[in-house]
Amino acid sequence: MMVRVALLRGVNVSGAGKLPMTEFRALLAGMGLGRVETYIQSGNAVFDSDLPAAGLEVSIPAAIAGRFGFAPETFVRGAAEIAAALTGHPFAGADPARVHVFFLKEVPGALDETGLAALAAPGDGWHLSGRRFTLHTPAGIGRSRLADRLHRFLPGPMTARNLRTVAALEAIFAARG
Repeated sequence: MMVRVALLRGVNVSGAGKLPMTEFRALLAGMGLGRVETYIQSGNAVFDSDLPAAGLEVSIPAAIAGRFGFAPETFVRGAAEIAAALTGHPFAGADPARVHVFFLKEVPGALDETGLAALAAPGDGWHLSGRRFTLHTPAGIGRSRLADRLHRFLPGPMTARNLRTVAALEAIFAARG
């Protein structure tokens, strides 16, 4: 069995997409996923499964829709992808709460670097690597015009986690051996 993580977009945010983690764990276990563990309330679940990631990205939101009435966009990644998200960017040493990894459904084409730069605040930086876009916002993501308009530059669905959360998920992977 492979250890994987499901990252859900838009759950338990500002009263929308309410998903109790206890019930979410039970739902995943009921789907046959092993050793289900969640991290914080924002829809992060680590589990064991031999099912393909693409299939899980369909079956997990379908199960949530059947039980809770909404189907959050779901991103399933493996241990190597989570580990790479921690180190595969040029922001080593930055406050991990100010560096966010945007997990993407697809690899984007060429980025509009000029457009990104026009929205960036002083000190903001970004890095694209495969299906990950890493954004450093020293003033905070909530104040970032770039973060607010990022969907214009990256195609398709995405979900973001700060490096603190990514590190915690990687620690769960590591604890499982």
